[in-house]
Amino acid sequence: MPSNRPKPTSTRQTRGRLAGRPAGRGAPKVRLRFGFVIIAMVLSVFGVRLVQLQGIDPHAYAAMAAKEGVVDIVLPAERGDILDRNDVPLADSVAGKMVIADPQMTRDDANELAKILSTELGVDYFKTLDKLRYQGGEGAIGGRFQYIARRVPSTQATDVVEQIAKLGYQGISTREDPVRDYPAGEVAANVLGFMGTDEPLGGFERTFDKQLRGKDGQAIYTEGRGYRIPLGESSTVEPVDGAPLRTTIDRDFNYFTQTVLDETIDKYGAESGAAVVMDSRTGEVLALADGPTYDPNRPLDYPKEDLGSRALSEPYEPGSVEKVLTVASLIDAGKVTPRTKIKVPPSLDRQDRSIGDWFSHGDIRLTLAGVIAKSSNIGTVLATDKFTPPELTAYLKRFGLGEKTGVGVRGETRGILTPGDVMTSQTKDRVAFGQSLSVNAVQMTSAVNTIANGGVRIDPSLIRGHAVTDDGLDVGTDTATETRVVSQKAAHQTMMMMERVVDDEVGVAPAAQVAGYRVAGKTGTAQRVSAKCGCYNGSNSVSFAGFAPADDPRFTVYVVVHGPKVEGGGGSIAGPAFSRIMGYALGRYQVPPTGTRPSRLPVEW
Repeated sequence: MPSNRPKPTSTRQTRGRLAGRPAGRGAPKVRLRFGFVIIAMVLSVFGVRLVQLQGIDPHAYAAMAAKEGVVDIVLPAERGDILDRNDVPLADSVAGKMVIADPQMTRDDANELAKILSTELGVDYFKTLDKLRYQGGEGAIGGRFQYIARRVPSTQATDVVEQIAKLGYQGISTREDPVRDYPAGEVAANVLGFMGTDEPLGGFERTFDKQLRGKDGQAIYTEGRGYRIPLGESSTVEPVDGAPLRTTIDRDFNYFTQTVLDETIDKYGAESGAAVVMDSRTGEVLALADGPTYDPNRPLDYPKEDLGSRALSEPYEPGSVEKVLTVASLIDAGKVTPRTKIKVPPSLDRQDRSIGDWFSHGDIRLTLAGVIAKSSNIGTVLATDKFTPPELTAYLKRFGLGEKTGVGVRGETRGILTPGDVMTSQTKDRVAFGQSLSVNAVQMTSAVNTIANGGVRIDPSLIRGHAVTDDGLDVGTDTATETRVVSQKAAHQTMMMMERVVDDEVGVAPAAQVAGYRVAGKTGTAQRVSAKCGCYNGSNSVSFAGFAPADDPRFTVYVVVHGPKVEGGGGSIAGPAFSRIMGYALGRYQVPPTGTRPSRLPVEW
């Protein structure tokens, strides 16, 4: 019988199978096993390398990549807008560019590029040259990213980069970088301030910088041969934009006020001036104009002395406007009434000085109302004899004299008010009619507004709501306080005396009238102290302060003109400017006349 066992396989056949030659049905299985081994070996090699790159030593790889350059760039925050009372921008941010350089591409042409950039962008040649040649170190931050100029107008930056490219140079480019813009130009410029390259240099821009600035973001990444390296350093912090600052300023009204002030300064050849408009009921400053002023978009084109706010930083003697504070205090203290009779001599000898009036006269008989209507220094001094120095200064301090208003502008002067316990009787005489003390324009406006506001002083405000200065001072309408200075009766009687100042027949300032409205006001003329000699140099400060409608005040306006080159006083120089500004305010805010008859207090007896 035949055997069922398989025949023995020859050695030749076995070798053939092992060598991969066809030798029967078992050959494919051997080939698959061998292929799996090869694939496993390849995958193992890649896997080990992948683990090395991703988990074991990524920093070593990043360090090698950083030899090409770690880029550290600012993601600029947009500065908060400064807004007027109607949320119209007085300062905002517009599209701009930063000009940057890649030193690896600019080193060989650094001299030529530095010349172009310094000429076109106004940057320092030598500092720019150093940046264009920057070597850094291995992995140095900024090795391939150097700032050449910040906050450059878009058109200017683009033109410069295109010019450089046309000349065949490489390595200069731009990125987005918002530029500060003042769309209203000169409007309220002296309180707004302005920006340097990246720092605020005055006014609200500096005082509220923390609020306005926001916080720049940052992007750091590794770049090699112009591309980001995926496994290099990479992080991004998004910018946080600044918060807006809302002011009490009415942009269009401030423009008109500035125009009137500038025209007045030009007409009379004056050195400088200021005009302030205040809401009589709230203390909000609706307009604040300084002259000469400047355009904050081009601050370097103007003299340094014109860049700040003289209305807040420049102290001066207020002259006869101060008399209304003196008589209101006397009436409140029960010392006098508007009908108090005063014999006024041609001159008044006091201590070693003789006090005179601005007009020549013999012996005249004036009521206290007449003293104010005629602006008599002698009559005011005689009435103030009923006060001791401490009594007078106590009232003037409550009116806000000798103290900063705290509206939030750096460099504000507190003025000078000699303390009553060391004030001589001679100094008291001069203070009574507005000399031997000093004020700033906003401070004086607020003091006169106290009479308009029924005897209650309310802190002036330039900020709507609430804001905190970089020095930690709370300011704004939400923080304004009220202080009763004189009684409502005393304020009303002072108002009626002030009405006689603009009377056609008896007053010294009929040019300050506003057609159809009752106006209460007071002139001021004071000798001006020269900063060079510390003495009176023959020039004057002339002013007019007042409010309307007199019997229901809505606005208080103060105009002061320093150093006019022509003869004239507060009534003839500042009075017409007051009238134009007040008339505009009453019309703009649609304030109707009260329709009542003005004061007819007697001025003589």
